[in-house]
Amino acid sequence: MRAFIVGRFQPFHKGHLEVIKEILKTNRSLIIGIGSAQYSHTLKDPFTAGERHLMISTSLEREKIFDFYLVPIEDVNSNPLWVAHVESLTPKFNRVYSNNPLVKRLFTEKGYEVNSLELINRSNWSGTRIREKMLRDDSWKADVPDAVRDIIEEIDGVRRIRDLSKTDEE
Repeated sequence: MRAFIVGRFQPFHKGHLEVIKEILKTNRSLIIGIGSAQYSHTLKDPFTAGERHLMISTSLEREKIFDFYLVPIEDVNSNPLWVAHVESLTPKFNRVYSNNPLVKRLFTEKGYEVNSLELINRSNWSGTRIREKMLRDDSWKADVPDAVRDIIEEIDGVRRIRDLSKTDEE
């Protein structure tokens, strides 16, 4: 079977990597939707779709995982149309993995088998927490695969996040 998972991956972290490994134990391949692909350079979504694509593909390939497809998915801002939008962008899939209640509901209503995932080390492995650590100059590198660390350093991603947190007011 081919499975589907969607996330913002801001940034891709070790929790994402472990979930993908688990999904691939029972599925032939995995479509990874890079959600909110049109957003970047904000505190919530600091990395571009291309940067996230590189983070994910490089991390998985370093782990010798090759049975995946990456698909950037822009928001359509219409819940009734969202599943059809995803289907129009991706190869056919049979299973969906998500813990997001809305994603689960939308795919269930369209007849998909939807599975929840165990969240692993959520106190550290959360995009929000990792971005907060970057802002505070706390240790964040152990929470992401080495490939992600390298890419964030290459693009000066920590400085980008810090710059995005500033305002032009005193």
